[in-house]
Amino acid sequence: MDHEHWMRQALCEAQAAAREGEIPVGAVVVWRDEIIGRGHNRKESLHDPTAHAEILALRQAAQYRGGWRLSGATLYCTLEPCCMCAGALVNARVDQLVFGVRDRKTGAAGSVYDIVRSPWLNHQLKIVSGVLALEVTEMMQGFFRSLRKND
Repeated sequence: MDHEHWMRQALCEAQAAAREGEIPVGAVVVWRDEIIGRGHNRKESLHDPTAHAEILALRQAAQYRGGWRLSGATLYCTLEPCCMCAGALVNARVDQLVFGVRDRKTGAAGSVYDIVRSPWLNHQLKIVSGVLALEVTEMMQGFFRSLRKND
């Protein structure tokens, strides 16, 4: 798989989130070399604490597949998933998680917690991290810099 290609698609979703005033996190679900789910943060616009990029992408992918099991799929996300999203990845039986940058405060794929590889759960994911990390970091830093400037 071309991780950079698919991560660029997740970056496009993150840019959409930023344009909407949301924290710029984007995700895509890839299955059989095709995007079957897309999402970007929409917590503010939907007034929904679960409207994270990963959750929205997983919901769309499950609709596409006609069921909640997403075995064989890879989720690409610009930021390391939180506990809620990591749990959803495990529950959906996603095969692989690819992300751009670690979240040292709430990351649940090895930074703070490691839910996606927990031996106590019924499913573990393969992980690839650091894909397009510089681009993701620059986008996130630019977003927060502009927020501080406008305060």
